[in-house]
Amino acid sequence: ALKLRAGDKHCLVARSKCYLKLGDTENSLKDAEASLQNDKTFFKGLYQKAEALYTMGDFEFALVFYHRGYRLRPELQQFRLGIEKSQEAILNCIGSPSSVKLENKEDLCFISRQAESKKANQKLQIKLTKDQKWTRKQERVRNPKTERQLLGELYADKAYLEKLLKDKDLMESSTKQGIKVVDLVLSGISYLDARSEFWQQQKPIYARVRERKLRQQRWLRDKKRKPAEVGRYIVKSMEEIDMLLTGNSPEASCKKAEHVLKTIQGWSDEEVPNKNELIGTLHSCIGNAQLEMGQTEAALQSHKTDLEFARQNDLPDAVSRALDNIGRVYARIGKFQEAIDSWEEKIPMAKSSLEKTWLFHEIGRCYLELNKAEAAQSYGQKSLQSADEEGDVEWQLHATVLVAQAQVKLKSYRSAIMNFEKALEKAKLIHNEAAQKAIIIALDDVSKSFIEELKERREE
Repeated sequence: ALKLRAGDKHCLVARSKCYLKLGDTENSLKDAEASLQNDKTFFKGLYQKAEALYTMGDFEFALVFYHRGYRLRPELQQFRLGIEKSQEAILNCIGSPSSVKLENKEDLCFISRQAESKKANQKLQIKLTKDQKWTRKQERVRNPKTERQLLGELYADKAYLEKLLKDKDLMESSTKQGIKVVDLVLSGISYLDARSEFWQQQKPIYARVRERKLRQQRWLRDKKRKPAEVGRYIVKSMEEIDMLLTGNSPEASCKKAEHVLKTIQGWSDEEVPNKNELIGTLHSCIGNAQLEMGQTEAALQSHKTDLEFARQNDLPDAVSRALDNIGRVYARIGKFQEAIDSWEEKIPMAKSSLEKTWLFHEIGRCYLELNKAEAAQSYGQKSLQSADEEGDVEWQLHATVLVAQAQVKLKSYRSAIMNFEKALEKAKLIHNEAAQKAIIIALDDVSKSFIEELKERREE
C-alpha cells in the first residue's frame, strides 16, 4: 500500500472537496478514504467521507461517519449538523419508525444505496449506439406531474430537450466540433434524470405528499409556524454560520449568527422547544467569530452568556463547551490563571481520552507560562498518559515536549534530555520537520546546561 507523508492527508481532503464541488462523488469518496489510510481518527477525513456519502445519497453510512467524528471532536459543530441533516434525510426517505411495517421473509437482503448509485452511474456512462438512442427516446415515458415535483424549475429545460428529440433532422446534424446534437441532448436528459433520481432518494414523492397533507392540517388547526420549516431553517442557518467561520469569514459568520439569534428570540417556546439551548449555541458561535476578529472582550462576554444559559437550563454539554471557549479566550489575552480555572472545572466533563489529552496539555502550557514548572510537568504527564490511551502520536509528541520543557525549568536536565529524544523520535514518525528542528535546538541548549552543571559539581 502507498505510504502517506505528513501533510498528504490534508491535501487529499482538499482534493476530495474539489471533486465534490465538481459533482465527482466517486473520486471525492476515494480521496476521503485515502486520507484515513494511516490515521483512522483524522477528523477532517472523517467529515469529508461523511459529506461524500451524504451527497451520494448514502445517508445511513454518512450518519455513521458523522457520529465517529462527533465522538472524537464533540466541540466541532459541523459533525452535529451532519448528524441532524442525515437523520432528517433518512426520515424523509422512509418516514418515522412507527409508520413502517416489516414482514419476516427468508429471502430478504440488504443493498446499500451506495452500490445502487454506482450501478446507476455506470449505466449512464455506457455509450449507446444510434438505434439504442432512438429506442431510449421512445421508452422515455414518465409521469409529468412526478417529474415536475422532483425537478422544479429544471422541468421546463427537460421538456424542451425532449421536444428537440422529435426533430430528426436536427438530431442527425453535428456541431462545428463534430459532436452529434443527439449526443448533447441525450446527455442533458441523462443528467436531469440522475438529478431527479437523487432527489427521489432524498425526498420521495410519497414523503412530499404526506408532508404537504400534514402541513395543510396544521395550518387549518392553527396558523402557527410549521415545526419542520423551523427545523430546516435552523439546520441550514447553523451550517452557513459554521461554513463562514471555517472559510475564514468570521465577520460574515458573526452577522449571520446575530441575525438568526434575533429571529429565534422572536419565536415562541412552542415553535422552538429547545429555544434556550439554541440561544446559547448561537452566543457560542458569535463568541468564536469575535475571537477570530480579535474582539476578545466581546468574545469573552458572549461565551459567558452561553455558560449562563447552559447552567440555567441544566445543559452539561453546553456548560463544557462554554468553559472550554472561555479558557481559550483567557489564554489568548494572557490571563493564564483564569484559563486554568476554567479548564480545570471542565475536566470532569471530558468524555474521551483525546479530549482529556488536549485539555491537560493546555492547562500544563498555562502553568509553564506562569513559571509553575512542577504543575506544568504534572499536567504534561497526564496529557501523555491520555494520549497513550488514545494512541495519538501527534499528541504524544506535544505532551512529551511539554514535560521536557517543564523539566528544563526544574533543572532536571538528564530527564529533559531523555524526553526531548523521545519527542524527536515521535516527530520523525509523523514526518513533522518543523518539530524536529525545534527539538534539536532545544536538545542542544539543554545539553549545554547539563554539561555546565556537571562542571560546577566537579569543582565543588
